[in-house]
Amino acid sequence: QVQVVESGGGDVQPGGSLRLSCAASGSRFEMYAVSWYRQAPVKQREWVARISNSDITNLADSVKGRFSISRDNAKNTVYLQMNSLKPEDTAAYSCKVVDYSSSHAPVYWGQGTQVTVSS
Repeated sequence: QVQVVESGGGDVQPGGSLRLSCAASGSRFEMYAVSWYRQAPVKQREWVARISNSDITNLADSVKGRFSISRDNAKNTVYLQMNSLKPEDTAAYSCKVVDYSSSHAPVYWGQGTQVTVSS
């Protein structure tokens, strides 16, 4: 069982920055693919970013040029750097971990961290 914990959320003014962290347990972190999702009130969950276990990154069009995703395998952590934040980025951000060290690639989710962008 992989434990997933997000942190780094908070309140920020428009134009500000935050860095979210997604920490996952396990000895084969380098084999995990990690994605960030977000969900605003009364909206569907939206995929934001993904980093593969070979460091290939993908970002949703809505955050390209403002957000970036990276990983530090030594710290079992994936980061979501969010710059030039807008009110529409307000949401609960969660990360999903797919463990490719296992043949059936189990999926684990964290509890999420709230980001509120407001003046």
